[in-house]
Amino acid sequence: MSESNDKARLDQSADYFSKIIESTGEDLERPGLVDTPYRAAGAFEFLTSGYRQTLDEVVNDALFPSDSNDMVIVKDIELFSLCEHHMLPFIGKAHVGYIPTGKVLGLSKVARIIDMYARRLQIQEQLTTQIADTILNVTGAAGVGVIIEAKHLCMMMRGVEKQNSTMKTSSMLGTFRSNQSTRGEFLSLLK
Repeated sequence: MSESNDKARLDQSADYFSKIIESTGEDLERPGLVDTPYRAAGAFEFLTSGYRQTLDEVVNDALFPSDSNDMVIVKDIELFSLCEHHMLPFIGKAHVGYIPTGKVLGLSKVARIIDMYARRLQIQEQLTTQIADTILNVTGAAGVGVIIEAKHLCMMMRGVEKQNSTMKTSSMLGTFRSNQSTRGEFLSLLK
């Protein structure tokens, strides 16, 4: 996308944020708010940057031949996303495991795949499934397991206002679904 398109999109978004701020009764001329619509638009642009990425760009051919067929686990990968229902953040961590079948994925690419999907309007259940499906398709792994644990500000700041609640979701594909011992190994290695 060109710089002029990016600028036009940012200007339009800043205009929308101006209207939202004014709808609260605030004065956009107040010193603390003068540049807020553009700052908010820039922040929102970053928080939804996953829409402007493709899987090919993210993986960038970082698949490497490997004779390993033992489980690979990357855990405690920080993530943040925006709940598609209230556009409030959810923040947590993802744990990913897979069993290679001739190829391994560059380590940073696991985190980049998570970020690409997390930086979209999301629900945690769908995010978990998207990550698992993508890693399975990209690697051709025998199985993939993904667990996400997150705190949702839409539940903490509004509604029931429960500060200590955490949501956990999982997606188990291939041998992680069909083989109890594979799933058990994955879960035990996360502890």
